[in-house]
Amino acid sequence: MSKKKQPMRWLRDREAKKSKASFPELFFDLVFVFGLIQLSHTLAEDFTSTAVGEALLLILAIWWLWINTTWVTNLLNTDSEPVRYLLFALMFAAILMAIALPEAFGDHALPFAAIYALMQVGRSLFAWVAFGSHDPKSASTFGRITFWACISGTLWVAGAFASTEWRLAVWGLALAIEYGVPLLRFPFPGLGRADKETLNLNGEHLAERCALFVIICLGETILTTGRNAVEHMGPDLTFLVFCGAFLSTVAMWWIYFHRGQEEAAEKVEETNEPEAVAHSLFTYGHLPIVAGIILTAVGEDFALSHPEEQGDWKSACAIIGGPVLFLCGNIWLKLAAAQRFPFSHLAGLAGLLAISIVALLVPLYLLNIAATAALLCAAIFEYAARRRPQSHRPER
Repeated sequence: MSKKKQPMRWLRDREAKKSKASFPELFFDLVFVFGLIQLSHTLAEDFTSTAVGEALLLILAIWWLWINTTWVTNLLNTDSEPVRYLLFALMFAAILMAIALPEAFGDHALPFAAIYALMQVGRSLFAWVAFGSHDPKSASTFGRITFWACISGTLWVAGAFASTEWRLAVWGLALAIEYGVPLLRFPFPGLGRADKETLNLNGEHLAERCALFVIICLGETILTTGRNAVEHMGPDLTFLVFCGAFLSTVAMWWIYFHRGQEEAAEKVEETNEPEAVAHSLFTYGHLPIVAGIILTAVGEDFALSHPEEQGDWKSACAIIGGPVLFLCGNIWLKLAAAQRFPFSHLAGLAGLLAISIVALLVPLYLLNIAATAALLCAAIFEYAARRRPQSHRPER
């Protein structure tokens, strides 16, 4: 085989039905458990408005790093050694980045920003080389992505040298560029925008990868809940709160995986515009789901640590705001995927809104149990509403 054709082994076979995540991809995902735990711990320790803004920015950064890597591995052959080496290198860098996360707005700003920028640029550059002359349109798209990754990466590194206030603004601008240019199809000076639908995506694989990330977030919630239960378990109300926290995680799993994930996979597989649909359902559509799970974990931390304390604004924002974000994300997912409005989720949102009225008047353990009850009601109503028309479909 000539050197010119060698990169073809890096690419996924267009005829192959790559619907399952590969072992290297699953191995890569494990790193993000550590990163999410770091974030939830940081939020639980400091839940001021500034800390929440900083944490939100970091959540957006972690998600963007992961979802862009997922798009690349959707297109490349992860059984190929060069692609595996790429994933292992990204894993090592992601671990270092996760270590820097708690002090990303402090002493570790430069390591965090430099590693993040290097991962984004390096991965995109690898994909550009992999496609090379074998798929000029896809190669052109990744060339544009690399160009914009260099611009945003420069802002990330520059922001590390700024004061805390300016750092938030500069990094926010970098994220705005990263999230905005895909919607504009990566305009390049002198060449205009990229062509539509240039990437040969596998929708089922992409849906599964996002579902696995949701599993990671739910697993992080269980890990955090278990750790806090060990630290605070005693003769008081901690066990009751622990049971409620576990049930809320189960309810979130049920709400997301009962048909929603499957409908998303079917939508992106059947559409004539897989890139546009994948952006809507996965790249942007999963953000409130992921953020909601992380925020719920923080709220459970508050309830486990101080179950009998009176509710305040920060605990209410976490305990109620997390489920609200999660349900809103699932409403969008099911609307976009199957053009159906899940009224069960609306009932859950109504219940959470009612709870918020008395959030500052009740102890945290009651607030947490009430929020769990709202999620459970949404899950039960969703199952009851969908069971009969979907009875002929096998459960996953």
